[in-house]
Amino acid sequence: MSAVTMVKVGTDDGGVRLDRWFKKHYPAFSYIQVEKMLRKGQIRIDGKRAKASSRLEPGQEIRVPPVPDRSTDNRPRRNEPTMSPEEIQYVRDMVIYRDDSVIALNKPAGLAVQGGTGQSKHLDGMLEALCYDKQEKPRLVHRLDKDTSGVLLLARNANSARILTKSFKGKTAKKVYWALVAAVPPQKKGWIYLPLEKQAGAQGEKMVIDYDTGKEALTLYSMIDKVGRKAAWVALMPLTGRTHQLRAHCGALEAPILGDGKYGGKDAYPLGNKISKDMMLHAREIAVPHPEDGTTLRVKADLSPHMVDAWKTLGFKQGHGDDAVDLLEGYAGDLAHCPPRELRDFYKSKEH
Repeated sequence: MSAVTMVKVGTDDGGVRLDRWFKKHYPAFSYIQVEKMLRKGQIRIDGKRAKASSRLEPGQEIRVPPVPDRSTDNRPRRNEPTMSPEEIQYVRDMVIYRDDSVIALNKPAGLAVQGGTGQSKHLDGMLEALCYDKQEKPRLVHRLDKDTSGVLLLARNANSARILTKSFKGKTAKKVYWALVAAVPPQKKGWIYLPLEKQAGAQGEKMVIDYDTGKEALTLYSMIDKVGRKAAWVALMPLTGRTHQLRAHCGALEAPILGDGKYGGKDAYPLGNKISKDMMLHAREIAVPHPEDGTTLRVKADLSPHMVDAWKTLGFKQGHGDDAVDLLEGYAGDLAHCPPRELRDFYKSKEH
């Protein structure tokens, strides 16, 4: 065994729980061992007793008991997951931006972000491929649906994760999606205010409109191009972050996102076999305060292959879509000081 050591908390570990700090830096200690040493006062922060849930601050000093020698431990070890060179390259090919604090990916459609029932392949299980020069894996700070492609941000340390998570939960992160919807909006730009409530159903959980118990949900939209009356290319900016918000809002307006059978049923396939039946929703751009200096980090992701093919088939020019970002950001500013209740009353009065 090694001797007792005093370790200072680094800036990357600010806000991390003490038990998770041990798991990261001293994996030789089991969770039970850490709890036992905490109860006995063998682990301390700045000389004081601590709890497993204690949040660390940079500069604090942690008393670390002698680390057990694993070479004398005859217990069977759990095999650590490894990735093949092909798998590592697959994940790294998604990277569209990287610095010391943030990694941005262009997530392909069809790849789940996290695991679930019957879901063996997911991005969360591949993050070790993105350590690069860091000792720790990057962390998820927001999500995209499995069938939604586009920009996904990862934090490269605990402090960045804390700041970015706060941005996504608040109103400082701006997200713009491109979608192909199965109808032409009545106006070139507008907003959708429909409170959403999660409801169980035959096809699993689904978000439904509920003015009484639903959570506030507001989406801005701008039409970019159209194909007759059957389909339109729209830019969408969610000002709230409800589950399936864009899909539920478009479906409720009888303009479901193409390929989204869950919220559009057969109406989500108005063009038949002319284009792919995969869902046509893409996280085009994210603008968020950078966790290091607060300057705006703006990242764009190219369309996924199945949407590129659809755009070519329908004659859309991708360059026409970027002007919609400025339009939506200005529109968001106009509504920023409008109380949610006021929006609700206005929206119901117009019978959208």
